[in-house]
Amino acid sequence: MPRRALIALLLLLTAPALPAAEPIRLGLNYPSTGNYKSEGLELRRGALLAVEQLNGQGGVLGRPLELASLNSAARAEKARSNVERFAVSGVRMVFGGANSEEALAAGQRARELGLLYFPTLAYANGVTGHDGHRYLFRESNSAWMSARVLGEYLSWHMPNRRYHYISLDDAWGASMEQALREATRSRDRARHGYSKIAARGARRGDYLAALQKAAASKADVLVIVLLGQDLVQTMRLAHGLELGKRMQIIVPNLTQSIVEQAGPLVMENVIGTEAWTWQVPKMEASSEGQAFVERFIREHQAYPGSTAASAYGIVRQWAAAVQRAGSLDSEAVIAALENHRYQLLKGEQYWRDFDHQNVQAIYAVRVKPRNEIMQDRFKQDYFTIIHRMAGDEAAPDLEAWQQERGDELSLQ
Repeated sequence: MPRRALIALLLLLTAPALPAAEPIRLGLNYPSTGNYKSEGLELRRGALLAVEQLNGQGGVLGRPLELASLNSAARAEKARSNVERFAVSGVRMVFGGANSEEALAAGQRARELGLLYFPTLAYANGVTGHDGHRYLFRESNSAWMSARVLGEYLSWHMPNRRYHYISLDDAWGASMEQALREATRSRDRARHGYSKIAARGARRGDYLAALQKAAASKADVLVIVLLGQDLVQTMRLAHGLELGKRMQIIVPNLTQSIVEQAGPLVMENVIGTEAWTWQVPKMEASSEGQAFVERFIREHQAYPGSTAASAYGIVRQWAAAVQRAGSLDSEAVIAALENHRYQLLKGEQYWRDFDHQNVQAIYAVRVKPRNEIMQDRFKQDYFTIIHRMAGDEAAPDLEAWQQERGDELSLQ
């Protein structure tokens, strides 16, 4: 070996190792127990795929990402305290959650601590409406967006029908029911009846009583505005009462995990909405979306659902905004996100500046017959897309948003 090469090799071997770059910590607030634990598992899987992919590409600002996770149990007070724990541990952004109360509480605490917060599975209009603020960005759609696509589909294919509503007695349940009543012209509560399910502590008898009231009505359409185990138990009871043979059942916010938990026979022919399904990337010619589906399948031998896609998209979009800003400072990242248009897992999406709502196409879907589902290799090909609405058409415009806000006409 030449002398110079030998000296260079010795210097390399004896040089002190450079310290590894300090990781950038992200905080995932997710339910690993309770009514929404299946959704929580999807959130974590999607988030980990994004972190692994970004780290494989060199991280963010030359630093690796590290995912810190805490169980929120889908409870507002626990989600709020988790944000405080995340802040103490040095996280730079928090995301996750499984309901709107959790999102509102955690998002407000994140704002107070100067952290950006990205809720998932938080559909209440108030999240980016009356209660929205500068430090909160919602990737998932609002209740109003789901109602618009459902309302248009139902008005075209099932006009002049009688509705009955079973709704969760919380912010999301109230806003979804109101939005659907507006969209389907079923405002008259005397003609289009309803029942409320307690946000906590509901029992089998409560679900059954609500369904029996619906069965006694003359409704053609039964709208079940529930999530998680509340929805699973109600759907199983509805199947036992054979309500699906007498009424068209609508579940405004469907997820893959709900169909898995309740069972495809129970959910057969139910109509709802999704912001994404594993078939969308192919339909919209999204190469990145198709690559995400393939990576998820390799990792889990299952199709990704919209919940996993949302968590993945949030991490990727926050990281891209940090790169554009060249900074982890929340205000700099906010500026990089506002009005930014991009394509990731489907067609074009963008983060609106006046309310921080992600504007994207929304799909009305129908659960396939069980015999079709069972022919699929993973027995998870649940949804047929029956209607699509562009994001700008589905989302409320600036004037409608300002009317909801009252005196506070800009995010603070």
